[in-house]
Amino acid sequence: MEQIERIMKMEQCLDASEKAIRELSEALSAFEEVQAQYRQLSGYYGSDQWIEDYEDDEAGKLPKDLKRGVLSEDAVYDLITENRELLVRMLRLVTAALESDTL
Repeated sequence: MEQIERIMKMEQCLDASEKAIRELSEALSAFEEVQAQYRQLSGYYGSDQWIEDYEDDEAGKLPKDLKRGVLSEDAVYDLITENRELLVRMLRLVTAALESDTL
């Protein structure tokens, strides 16, 4: 019975791994696709243009119904921080995988 249990357990490992790898691949594709927009946003944040837009918002010069999360002082900064932490996490994961004996 030990052999059957082992095979069943490894089959579960295979299924879970296939699913996670497929989902990660899809997520990485979406991440890659948005990088040009992310770089544009990152460059805008804190720029002279952003400061002007922020000040105009504070002065009430922008429409009240305008979505303005990009002008908050935290939303873009938090996204930049989260993006960096994710990149570091991916780098550590890749490094650990490459240093292990099994890939």
